[in-house]
Amino acid sequence: MQVFITGATGYIGFAVSAALRRHGHRVWGLARDEAKAGRLARHEIAPVIGDLADPKSYADVAAHCSVLIHTAFDYSTEGVAKDKRAIETLLEAGRRGAQPKTLIFTSGAWVYGDTGDRMVDETTPLNPIKLVAWRPAHEELVLRASGVRGLVIRAGCVYGGAGGLTAQWFAKPGGAVVGDGRNRWTMVHLDDLADAYVRAAESGLGGEIFNVTERSRFTVLEQVTAAAGAAGYTGEIRPLPLADARKTMGDFADALALSQHVDSGKAVRLLGWQPRHGGFLDEVDVFCQAWKAQRE
Repeated sequence: MQVFITGATGYIGFAVSAALRRHGHRVWGLARDEAKAGRLARHEIAPVIGDLADPKSYADVAAHCSVLIHTAFDYSTEGVAKDKRAIETLLEAGRRGAQPKTLIFTSGAWVYGDTGDRMVDETTPLNPIKLVAWRPAHEELVLRASGVRGLVIRAGCVYGGAGGLTAQWFAKPGGAVVGDGRNRWTMVHLDDLADAYVRAAESGLGGEIFNVTERSRFTVLEQVTAAAGAAGYTGEIRPLPLADARKTMGDFADALALSQHVDSGKAVRLLGWQPRHGGFLDEVDVFCQAWKAQRE
């Protein structure tokens, strides 16, 4: 299988690219410059030097691949417009050459909004926070496209390796928790998420949405406290009221204050996916050391 991936040098995109290559697939990854391209080449991923803003830099390569995966994202107004253009470019490329092609779009659990302890699944009406209010429309572009098998992956908060949002817990141990910290993020380890992409790419399915989250239900405060301890911090964990957080973080503060319970049973049933990690708290010392090593 030949695969093209946007955001291939990013946190999620690189893990997905490497996982696909380990499964024996030929992978082409979009990279902005020679330095980032070198990292891909060292891992047997063919670099395509280009930019999402310049469709001509990658459209032809994408047209020759059977699976197209869009992992690049940017929450800015300019980034949202660029994201839509990238989807349109990939869909156009997907209708060229050998058929059928699969396009996998990276979304996220934030489109459900705050669910509290109520479990939601792919059939639940969406209530996205403002930061990702644009995502449902972009999901629909992929799912309803003709001539291409569209898939959407809604990932939880990703941890492991260099760390996603959890990296801040090691970088600034004891830093402010937005709200009282009793909220529960829906989480997934980076390698488990990458495995879901591989399974989706190989599935031959189309028109499907998959939540990809593990079963851990730790509170944010529990996880932040454990991360601070792993980083050697013994001071106080400082809660920050949401209203105050919004003054400095804007709409991102609402994302950090979310409490969610998301079911991933569909990925288990249709893709045979199972998370292999029990949760951030279970191996927090391992994740802290991995984060430190990534910075050296």
